[in-house]
Amino acid sequence: MKESWMEAVDARSAQARASGALQPVQAEQTEMEDAGIGFTVRWVSSLAVKDAAKVAIPGGPRDPNFNPFLNPDPELTVGLLGDAHVVILNKFPLSDRHLVLARRAFEEQLVPLARSDFAALATIMAEAGGLGLYNGGTAAGASQRHKHVQWLPEAEGNASLQLFGAGLPAGLPEQGVARHPALPMKHVFIRVRCGRGVGVDEAADSLFAGYRCACDELGLFPGADGLLPPCNLLAGDGWLMMIPRSQECFEGISISAICYGGTLYTRQREQIESIRRVGPLQALAAVGC
Repeated sequence: MKESWMEAVDARSAQARASGALQPVQAEQTEMEDAGIGFTVRWVSSLAVKDAAKVAIPGGPRDPNFNPFLNPDPELTVGLLGDAHVVILNKFPLSDRHLVLARRAFEEQLVPLARSDFAALATIMAEAGGLGLYNGGTAAGASQRHKHVQWLPEAEGNASLQLFGAGLPAGLPEQGVARHPALPMKHVFIRVRCGRGVGVDEAADSLFAGYRCACDELGLFPGADGLLPPCNLLAGDGWLMMIPRSQECFEGISISAICYGGTLYTRQREQIESIRRVGPLQALAAVGC
């Protein structure tokens, strides 16, 4: 692309907002601290709108096999990225510039990630930093079967791995393995090279190697069907984090990768109190392993 990815994203976003194709979130939020880690819990009314959109469409409920990534909405499509991916604006963005990096050909979401998936993330992160996200399967919060990763920019209130920095060892070499002492669920951190200014090939190699190391550490291997067990992945700020999952919801609240970056989302305001009652860490642990 001649223009930067962020210029293209902003131009497409402006057009999509004007047409109504993009439906930004409306949120109320509260801050919580748990074991010295700060969390943001947001009630997002547009998530309820998203639920309604699945059924309140002309002609009745949407075909459950509908795939928005196979032939993405042109009003939300930013452009092709490499040989395998397309950059799409998230129709219900959790922040400005919330992107979906979807494979152009259909693959199941739980087919193990390939180097090309990390190269797509590395391309965006080399320009703009931010956080890469992957929801492995419905039990990990994925709403679509078509394989994709997501990206969020660095912004106040956005999910980030920075909140765990104080609990992770300084000076760990690349591909070094760590656990955070405050996290009660099974997880692993791998030191990687990624982010603003890191070459795409260098970051893709490091992220892919870190992913394979994390799978080994957690015992996440494909079954006879070729699919991985449910899991979440986050990548940013020099770390890759993976968490195996046992179920999608804590007391009706869907938990996805973004929640493990410190920002939890609810569909009803009263669900904030469910998280406050047990604390964010125990809510996250309840759906982990």
